[in-house]
Amino acid sequence: MSSHKQIEVSLILSEGESRASRQIREAVFVEEQKVPSDIEYDEYEEISTHVLACLDGVPVGTARWRQTERGQKLERFAVLKSSRGRGVGEALVNFVLDQLDKPDSAYLNSQMSAIPFYTNLGFVATGPIFYEADIPHRKMIRKSGQKK
Repeated sequence: MSSHKQIEVSLILSEGESRASRQIREAVFVEEQKVPSDIEYDEYEEISTHVLACLDGVPVGTARWRQTERGQKLERFAVLKSSRGRGVGEALVNFVLDQLDKPDSAYLNSQMSAIPFYTNLGFVATGPIFYEADIPHRKMIRKSGQKK
């Protein structure tokens, strides 16, 4: 008998959801990846739209996006280690893309290890490798007209 996990993604609207998102980012970026807190929590926190993913009602993933001069930038995708490989990241990306008025203008800076994940969701790596918080990244852009 297979148990099917229920993933729900929603906009963060409460202080409790905001706290849960911050705890996930703290666990993934600050503790696991050793990103300094002052880099993780930047000046864009207030102007970004934040989302939370829950697996069977438990917060396990988060992301944010914001408008920039170059389009809509998807950022801070984080899924707790214990919940990876269960479709949470894909649900987060698809939810965010559904929220955008112009999903074809979406872009993100992917850690090198996550490029195959984003490629499968319709993004294309472009430009040189660069470093953010000592972690190698590449810019990825949404392929025009791609279906999720």
